Amino acid sequence: MCGIVGYIGVKPVKQILIDGLRELEYRGYDSAGIAVLQNGTFSLFKAVGKLINLEEKAKNFETTGFSVGIGHTRWATHGKPTELNAHPHVGQNSYVVHNGIIENYQELKTMLMSQGTHFLSQTDTEVIVHLFEYYLRNGSTPFEAFAQTLKELNGAYAILLVNASVNDTIFFAKYGSPMIIGRNKEGEVFFGSSDAALIGKCHEVIYLEDGYYGYASGTKISIFNSVHSEVPLSFTPLDENKLSAQKEGYRFFMEKEIYEQSRVLADTLMGRLQEESVYFEELENSLFEGINEIKFCACGTSYHAALVATYLFERHAKIKTSVEFASEFRYREPFLTPDTLFVVISQSGETADTLESLKMAKRFGLKTMVICNVDNSSMVRLADASILTRAGIEKGVASTKAFATQVCVLWMMSLYLAKMRTTLESSEIKRQIQLLRTLPSTVAVDNTIHEQLRRLSKRYLHGHGFFFIGRDVFYPLAMEGALKLKEISYLHAEGYPSGEMKHGPIALADPELFTIALLPEHKLYDKTKSNIEELSARDSTICSISPLDFDKADDHIRTQKRDDYMLEFFEMMVVLQLLSMEIAVRLGNDVDMPRNLAKSVTVE
Repeated sequence: MCGIVGYIGVKPVKQILIDGLRELEYRGYDSAGIAVLQNGTFSLFKAVGKLINLEEKAKNFETTGFSVGIGHTRWATHGKPTELNAHPHVGQNSYVVHNGIIENYQELKTMLMSQGTHFLSQTDTEVIVHLFEYYLRNGSTPFEAFAQTLKELNGAYAILLVNASVNDTIFFAKYGSPMIIGRNKEGEVFFGSSDAALIGKCHEVIYLEDGYYGYASGTKISIFNSVHSEVPLSFTPLDENKLSAQKEGYRFFMEKEIYEQSRVLADTLMGRLQEESVYFEELENSLFEGINEIKFCACGTSYHAALVATYLFERHAKIKTSVEFASEFRYREPFLTPDTLFVVISQSGETADTLESLKMAKRFGLKTMVICNVDNSSMVRLADASILTRAGIEKGVASTKAFATQVCVLWMMSLYLAKMRTTLESSEIKRQIQLLRTLPSTVAVDNTIHEQLRRLSKRYLHGHGFFFIGRDVFYPLAMEGALKLKEISYLHAEGYPSGEMKHGPIALADPELFTIALLPEHKLYDKTKSNIEELSARDSTICSISPLDFDKADDHIRTQKRDDYMLEFFEMMVVLQLLSMEIAVRLGNDVDMPRNLAKSVTVE
């Protein structure tokens, strides 16, 4: 999640680039930078932190006449948020900005260094500009060098590149990350990661498809597809509502973030899956030496992700695993032993209770790790090791894609440990890696199911409460579903293990008690089915979610048949997110900013 802008024209380029970056700052604010090419000379400005710092650095810079400029606001994935790691990245006579992850950057970097190339940053992006100049030195034209560079890149990218030898041109490419080209009636050309950066500047745009690349100048735009055939320019009118543009056509940021989980999980997985093992470049095996127990600590949605991990780690890695509420852990005088790895989970990396729990673990001398979405956050700086979830900025207060990426990382980590501890057969690790590769398609929203949930939501606006029930990993998923509903609908909801209903909660069962039942085919189906039937016999209103038909349900949401319970988990996660959102919409609530809540809880 980074933001990219570009401009070709005669207006003051600095302000156009900074205005565009301001509209994209929600996509990343670790650092920002701009590069301007005018009369064959580059001007470069970069700053760490929010955009105001870049504005201050460039306050005395102005241009007159024709110029070309590119800009970037960064959400760090490779390398800390520093000026050296900030975009644009520089070669001898070229600059580049990039959104995405280059999976094979290390191999490309090694090759270029063997040819004498000197790297300044820790980022994957810098290989792009040096590879481009490598082909230039070997006799290619700038556009040929750009096309040859793209052929070498594995991963996701949206790229803008400028070179001094063609000082009226921006080269561009898109694969897996968004890129839009716009133009206005004065002949100016604009680039952006989102509509929001272009509104008010141009009247029509092209949304580039994956595999498209090309070049634009003051007089021409040329676009080529993945088989190198030029494609006709197909512009569409640009919506002029900025907030709508940030939401990219969705009604709410929460809805947008549910739908983009497919792309976000692809980012989470990128570069981490090998044929028979999981690879985290952030981790050293020495972190796990002498470790016989893993203790997770988190709050809210992150606590539910940690609960899922307790099942996966003990099942796959055969290691004792527990989870703590950070708000309770701080005050209960816990007994901690040095053979425990202490792992905190936080979307922001600033959650007050979780941060203080991490400090406690450090004082006890434990090895520590954080699973987090924000590089350079307090927890990332404090812990011995960190794994970034790569969810990007989440604007909806009710977490969706952050939870999905946390569980994905934890699943991968359970396999990483299983390989290290030789507790799973290689064939089983390989099978699960193949399952992980299907996650992006598994969480892609089925429009038919979304429409069914939209219609169904009107039946669940009254009553005296909700039970969300499930077994195994579907129990913490039930807890997460209940949390989502109560956060944005303000209706009472509780998540329970299915087998616990008869130990007290079933006393509440009547037609005005709504039970959302998670009924996976591949994990304790018969046991869960029996528990649901007990509630049905006492007239509780049942909404079942399952790939198999269930005749005792008042409403049934049929999911797709999957090969494994973890794929069922992720599909049911999406269903629960959408159901909660549609109920809240029916009630007229502000889905993105529910009452009494904040996105990052930095107080006790």
